[in-house]
Amino acid sequence: MADGTRLVAAKEKNEDRTLDLTLRPKDLKEFVGQESIKDSLTIFMQAAKKRDEPMEHVLLHGPPGIGKTTLAHIIGKEMGVGVRVTSGPAIEKAGDLGAILTNLEDGDVLFIDEIHRLNRVIEEVLYPAMEEYALDIVVGKGPSARTLRLDLPKFTLVGATTRMNLLSSPLRDRFGTVFRLDFYSNGDIEKIIKRSAKILGVDIDVGALAMIASRSRRTPRVANRLLKRVRDFAQVKSDGRITRDLAVTALKQLSIDEAGLDQIDRKILTFIIEKYGGGPVGLNTIAAAIAEEQSTLEDVYEPYLMQSGFLARTARGRVVTESGYRHLGKEIPGNLQSKLV
Repeated sequence: MADGTRLVAAKEKNEDRTLDLTLRPKDLKEFVGQESIKDSLTIFMQAAKKRDEPMEHVLLHGPPGIGKTTLAHIIGKEMGVGVRVTSGPAIEKAGDLGAILTNLEDGDVLFIDEIHRLNRVIEEVLYPAMEEYALDIVVGKGPSARTLRLDLPKFTLVGATTRMNLLSSPLRDRFGTVFRLDFYSNGDIEKIIKRSAKILGVDIDVGALAMIASRSRRTPRVANRLLKRVRDFAQVKSDGRITRDLAVTALKQLSIDEAGLDQIDRKILTFIIEKYGGGPVGLNTIAAAIAEEQSTLEDVYEPYLMQSGFLARTARGRVVTESGYRHLGKEIPGNLQSKLV
């Protein structure tokens, strides 16, 4: 099954872009969770305003669906400037980046999603833009070639990545501030769902709120997606009110279990147990078995399975943990501990 069809996938779908327009927090007061990051951003933004300067460049990293894009938009709004959005794969040549940079205004935020996928040649163009607010352009070829330097508006680059290890050191070092966004607590997810339900005009009881939150993989994007699907069940099967019993029925029909795992997650764990004795097994082998890209497996599937304690990463490969065996109702092998070393 392709990732785009997964209900609990943290990758953004087309429907999420529309959903974000209404459910995305507009300022830090509305943004739930990530308290230490919010406190730091508040100080940095206030200091920049007092100096009448743009903020230093900010790098946000962490699993998909946890608020990196939202924070970039909030930074723009709190600073009272415009936000220009693009992504690493969308910038194919230096001219693309040059066009974006020269169209910015003083103080603007340039948000580059998946910044780890920037071409290395384009990165070289970005370095002077970040450090000196200048764009170097090579005119001509051969011995007659010369370099022109264009002054750029003073802007703030906000980069987002799910793969910090793929970001080159020279680019990473040019960010003044680096924040890691992590998975949310169930309590914070409940607050997010409650806020979203109010915006969507959905009546939801406390039991249903806790039920959906517990199966949302501690990820706001997944929580909002599940809320919308359960709302559909409530409108068709009931009077529109989301009760705990209705939420249980809906989530069961959607094949999402009590830990937030869907069919693909369980397929990964089952494959490792039944075909490779619980592991260790290489990531490329797992990716081939579930017909997915290795990078998607690392970005989308693995983080939550590991965070939940169902899967472990060792030097020899991936191993299903004791919790993973218990969750699937499988017998725990006697040599499991030796595999985890």
